[in-house]
Amino acid sequence: MGNSLDKEIINYSNIQGITYVDKGIPRYFPSHWHNAAEFTIIFKDKCEYKINDKIYSPEKGDILLVWPRELHEIVHMPENGSLFIQFESRIIESNTDLVSVSRFIKACHIISAKKEPELVTKMTEIIYQIKDIYINKPNFSETKSKMLVYELMILIGEYVMRERRGQIGDDVFSDKSWDYIRTACSYISEHSADDISEADVAAYTGLSPYYFSKLFNEYTQTPFPAYLSSIRVQNAINLLANENLSITECAFMSGFQSTTTFNKLFKELTGCTPREFRKMHRHGQ
Repeated sequence: MGNSLDKEIINYSNIQGITYVDKGIPRYFPSHWHNAAEFTIIFKDKCEYKINDKIYSPEKGDILLVWPRELHEIVHMPENGSLFIQFESRIIESNTDLVSVSRFIKACHIISAKKEPELVTKMTEIIYQIKDIYINKPNFSETKSKMLVYELMILIGEYVMRERRGQIGDDVFSDKSWDYIRTACSYISEHSADDISEADVAAYTGLSPYYFSKLFNEYTQTPFPAYLSSIRVQNAINLLANENLSITECAFMSGFQSTTTFNKLFKELTGCTPREFRKMHRHGQ
């Protein structure tokens, strides 16, 4: 994660929470991050991106996926070589279905037009529908656009689940296992401000602490404490937008027991301190 100077503030001018860009895309852009997801349709070969220190060379027709708060840069882009949409992270992070598989989704950065032509065609069509709404501004533009973003996320989710199921087998990715994880994620989301433990969540799902811990780690690829902290930080991000609340109040309302822990984890996950984040949010507004 970069420091606060690397952060880009997204200007949602036409539709709250979603933006579309097809003009003035730079051929090079330095390393940066933002709280939005960014989906890019590649028009020309010889593109080169860097995401989290890894180089990607998408080909014509591919779709490049950058997830919220990922450090990324345009290393090289041919002129008029792409278009992209960006949408706020809460569209993903407020949905339990998506949160429960977010570790797999966020490991996916390119969808190849050669390997997945049907999927890429569907996603491209949806992105162009968002473009039409963005330009023409019909009634309920925000709702219509966000419904289309969810269609994109369902397509991506189903794709990565198929891929992941093929890699590690049906035992972990059974419908029953996913139901346990969704139940757990929903409970964590609802009770993240409380003093909850992994044992509490295991008991709620009806699983033994050992089996729940094993399943949760296999499925989310993150330890329970880190997962809970990420949910609490996201809640704090939303609270920090309210200038009537102090940073300390935001920390405790999000479930943190000390401001020291809050500040440390917030910076680890966002790249800036809560105070810096609030300042950037204020300037962005």
